[in-house]
Amino acid sequence: MSPSPRRTLSLRKKRLRRVPDDVWEQTDLESLVLSENELSAVPEQIGGLQRLRMLDLGHNRLTQVPESLGNLSELSDFLYLHGNRLTRLPSSLSRLTKLRYLNISENRFATLPDAVSGMQNLVELRVGDNRLRSLPDWMGRLSRLRELHLRNNRLTCVPESVGELRELRRIDLRGNPIEQLPPSLGRLPRLEKLDLRWVDTWLSPDWILDLEVRGCLVYR
Repeated sequence: MSPSPRRTLSLRKKRLRRVPDDVWEQTDLESLVLSENELSAVPEQIGGLQRLRMLDLGHNRLTQVPESLGNLSELSDFLYLHGNRLTRLPSSLSRLTKLRYLNISENRFATLPDAVSGMQNLVELRVGDNRLRSLPDWMGRLSRLRELHLRNNRLTCVPESVGELRELRRIDLRGNPIEQLPPSLGRLPRLEKLDLRWVDTWLSPDWILDLEVRGCLVYR
């Protein structure tokens, strides 16, 4: 017997200003797409959609997301929050321990939200086009991370703890005013791509050449 198809609801590009009430009655949903609307808020009822594995709230007008998002314990595939007006994430999101992909690009984050530190299964993290000036030392806890996208922020350096991301394959630092990178970055055993295009504020260290000799593509 073939597996049952995933229960999906897409309300993309419907010019919605609010989420229809009947959405919250569909508690068997596994995928919910509300992207590219005119939503300025999402009600706490979203926390009742306990089977969600994918949630797309991208490209709306959100300045915050509800605490109840942390109740979506089965959210594992994707959480899209990009293209909004977010400056913080509720601490409850640290409970999304199954989540593998998080996109919070194109928002107004000045710091990487602490809630991300609890997302121990993240494989891909996208935080491009924000206002980050630094990265927290707890970055090294995201031990399964394979892709880290940070382009067009205000980063001048990267913490030594990034060297603990032993599964990292790709790191994108394009368009940041980078002044220095930690030598630990050059010791990442699986790094395949280091993107430093549009960065003209630093001097290339010797270990960059070692990375290239090893087969890592360094774009600069």
